[in-house]
Amino acid sequence: MSLVIVAEEMITLGSGDLTSHYERFLGAIDAGWRADADGRSVPFQVARYSGVIAGGTAFTTLGLSGWELKSRSSEKTIRLELMMLVGSTLQSNTIPGLLQQVGLETIESNSALLRGDVIGPRGKLFAGSNMDALYVAAPVYLPDEFAICETEAGPTVTCWVVPISHDEAHFVIQEGWSRFEDRLVELNPDLVDVMRPSLFSS
Repeated sequence: MSLVIVAEEMITLGSGDLTSHYERFLGAIDAGWRADADGRSVPFQVARYSGVIAGGTAFTTLGLSGWELKSRSSEKTIRLELMMLVGSTLQSNTIPGLLQQVGLETIESNSALLRGDVIGPRGKLFAGSNMDALYVAAPVYLPDEFAICETEAGPTVTCWVVPISHDEAHFVIQEGWSRFEDRLVELNPDLVDVMRPSLFSS
């Protein structure tokens, strides 16, 4: 069982397959959120983990996989959860709101996020950062077996939601996600660092 702190209230997460899977790779859950900034309940939780992954801290949704979402590229339905990795010194209260917003939009659209999707640009995501969009990637900073968790309801895919700049977002839209990921391999930026410079300039 995992304890999650939510606005000074302790709640208990079941020791389900997904929670155990995340804690195996990301460390024990040490904080969580189940309401938005206005105190309204959200139909899934956001959890923060105690491990250090690529020099950063991991956050995931928990419960978003309760929805079977349609794939735009096939007839399949997909269960997914979202993950963000950010520098350990970043104020953590920014991340739950971002994951809540993306998760709620995903539920409302009934459309699964796919590798290469871009969300935004929508303005600066973090103070002092030029990141203003999100890119959906495979969680390549973690072992291959992390990406899919087999649960009683079926396989759950974890999407890594990566903050990117305005120019990076437009590169993906114009040139395609495969070429963008080729540039990531070539330039090897620290994708955990939301203060990193953009790979491209206008």
